[in-house]
Amino acid sequence: MARRKKQDENIREVIGLDDPLLTAQAAATSQGFAAPSSVSSAPVSSPVSATPAPGPVSATLEPTPTSFVPASTPVGAAPAHSKTARPSSDLSRASFSPEPAKTVLAPLTFSLEGMTCSACVSTIERTLNAIPGVSATVNFATETAHVMAAEGTNPKKLVEAIKSAGYGAKEIANVSQIALHSKKSAASLFFALIFTIPVLAISMTMSWHPAIDRWINFQLDNFNLLHAKYSPTAWLIIGLSAPVVLIVAWPIHRAAIRNLAHPTMDSLITLGSLSAFGWSIYANITGTGDVYAEVAATVVTFVIAGRYLESRAKRRASSALATLLALGSKEVSVIRKGEIVLIPIDHLDIGNEFVVKPGERIATDGVVISGASAVDNSLLTGESLPIDVSPGSVVIGSSLNRNGRLIVRATRVGSDTELARITAMVISAQGTKAPIQRLADRISAVFVPIVTLISICTFFGWHSTNHSLTQSVSAAIAVLVIACPCALGLATPVALLVASGRGAQRGIVIREPRVLEVSRKVDAVILDKTGTLTSGEMVLNKASVLPDAGKLLGPSFSEILTGENILASALSVESHTDHPVATAITTYIQNQGIKQLPITGFTNTPGSGSAGRVRIGELSPVVLIGSPAAIAHSTTPFDPRLAQAVNEASRDGFTVSVLAWDGVALAVFSVGDQIKPDARATVMALKKGGIDPWLVTGDNADVAATVAAKVGIDPDHVIASALPQTKMEKVKELQIKGFSVMMIGDGINDAAALASSDLSIAMGTGTDTAMATADIVLMRKQLGGVIEALNLANKTLKIIRTNLGWAFVYNIIGIPIAAFGELRPMYAAGAMAFSSLFVVTNSLRIK
Repeated sequence: MARRKKQDENIREVIGLDDPLLTAQAAATSQGFAAPSSVSSAPVSSPVSATPAPGPVSATLEPTPTSFVPASTPVGAAPAHSKTARPSSDLSRASFSPEPAKTVLAPLTFSLEGMTCSACVSTIERTLNAIPGVSATVNFATETAHVMAAEGTNPKKLVEAIKSAGYGAKEIANVSQIALHSKKSAASLFFALIFTIPVLAISMTMSWHPAIDRWINFQLDNFNLLHAKYSPTAWLIIGLSAPVVLIVAWPIHRAAIRNLAHPTMDSLITLGSLSAFGWSIYANITGTGDVYAEVAATVVTFVIAGRYLESRAKRRASSALATLLALGSKEVSVIRKGEIVLIPIDHLDIGNEFVVKPGERIATDGVVISGASAVDNSLLTGESLPIDVSPGSVVIGSSLNRNGRLIVRATRVGSDTELARITAMVISAQGTKAPIQRLADRISAVFVPIVTLISICTFFGWHSTNHSLTQSVSAAIAVLVIACPCALGLATPVALLVASGRGAQRGIVIREPRVLEVSRKVDAVILDKTGTLTSGEMVLNKASVLPDAGKLLGPSFSEILTGENILASALSVESHTDHPVATAITTYIQNQGIKQLPITGFTNTPGSGSAGRVRIGELSPVVLIGSPAAIAHSTTPFDPRLAQAVNEASRDGFTVSVLAWDGVALAVFSVGDQIKPDARATVMALKKGGIDPWLVTGDNADVAATVAAKVGIDPDHVIASALPQTKMEKVKELQIKGFSVMMIGDGINDAAALASSDLSIAMGTGTDTAMATADIVLMRKQLGGVIEALNLANKTLKIIRTNLGWAFVYNIIGIPIAAFGELRPMYAAGAMAFSSLFVVTNSLRIK
């Protein structure tokens, strides 16, 4: 029992359930404004006292101390258990482990050479996984091996293991070095065609044979050599085929020899081509049958041509990923001692300031310190419209600077940048297999031995039924040649390669291939509010400014009572505090081009607001700005229009601030987290797709209800004041009821629910913990990426099923046709090459 209790405590500590910030509640307090220190030294411009009587004001406890806390909870205000509460360990989708890991694993990636089919994949995986402490997956599409090994494992040991299995390998230190196509296939194809084209031309044009026979015999006579006993033309065909079968195809034969214990596609090609070539020599020596040397050469040429076209198609399939890998800058212009110096990107450090000219890509993540421009993030986040940036704006490395010249201070470099994170997640996904591929892997492992057995049985079946040796050999060779395990091996990884690359270009990072199958089953979704349905940033929603409400101040104020001066006085006071509400108000006013006024005697009272004496012309009114409750204790009754503005803003869940001069309220500001423009459309699209939406948020009930109503979530599907445990329990509750649950969130407080759900999506604007836990990461702010991600997953799954269906049907139909002698070996070779090409090109339809 003690051990069980300790495990529970460990789990609670990981997800932050015992953090006092998660359970603290706001307490009602009685506090008012302290009079500004300079009031007594300056004339008071109004008989209304600047010091209010104390009164009850509600306050919300936030995770970090601030100088001002609003009386009402804003839409999107960070609750005590929000993502800002405390850092937390990443939560694995697997169950929590109370025991610390005994072995630290490190990822390694290797580029591979010599793979020809899915059987090669199985061979390499089996070899690597046989090494103690090593877990490996091989990607046929990218020709890479992704290995998890004990930290400190010598990569050379793994390279040697791969080479012992008959393949080449080289460690990749940087994922951008991944080669997605091979140039060797082009050279091999060129030399194969030089010999194969004349072989085919001679073999298929029987009318040429008498003339060729006479010419060969004439040349033999010139050198006093004996004539061939049988067809001289056949020997010419055999001679021209020899370089193709024995030299060009040598890498194939070598791989087949090395994998005698575990046959691969190379084994079939070697058996087929050498059998045809050897039979041709025997047949022309003995005169007992037809010559198939052209079949041997054609088989090799078709195989090499197929691999070349397959390589080109895979290159197209990986073009989106290749574009992503190539985005990173190689050099950067840094400012050192007032001079601009061009240095390699690897030498850039955090804190360095660098110049970005119009048309250049931003070298790394940073903050703009000078200049203004429009930045295009489309290749990283999928956002179609450029974003305006100015001093203080955060920019992403590799985004395109459209026009103005910028000076940026680096905040993240190297592997910590946004581009590096996206790339790492995409590459990681490539190293993971989708469950749908397991069946193909199991079949591929026994495919070659079964085909070889069928070929042997075909030969003896034909020969034992009084057919000629030539017919028997031809049928057996056709069986060997037409069989194609390549299509099985390529069906899933190439489709995933296309989907992950193109998804990344649109700001959708698929981290777990299993989502392809899970996405179509989802019928319930739990949405977080702050940062998911809303922007997660406090902005001013509405400013209600009434200069005529200041008539109570007297005629001395008539000249300065303007909307601009009222806003300027608010700017003067609020610019002295960094509270999110104050920041939202100051940002709004500054964007109007209004300048700050002189202020003295600034005072801030947490939970109520701020005050100060602002100089406006010849007068210096005491300006108060804070919660309606606090201001009401210090002013005359609010103008009915201002009172209505307060009520409307409070009803909609916004934080309300009231501004007053010398005890007369003049303006109302409603501030809050804005609902994302596409939130309602996304929720409606989910409903239309048969997915039932739930809103589970840590915010209060009024705010949650307001947001739910605006985005279209039913009131009985709203849970407010939810702790991280509450979100996780709701996921499990729906799962118990038979729902397949998708969780969408962005904070540490969402991580437990993300890990528990069947499918999890994290907003890329959120915390690293959420992104590390989720199956899919949306790198842009728009929620509409959820629908795009689901559509992409469903489209990819359909393509994979089509690919696998083709691969199975092709072999099930093709092999019997060849075994019954209805297909010549040469045409079988063409069909085999077409099969692989079909799978790759079909995957290119993913958009």
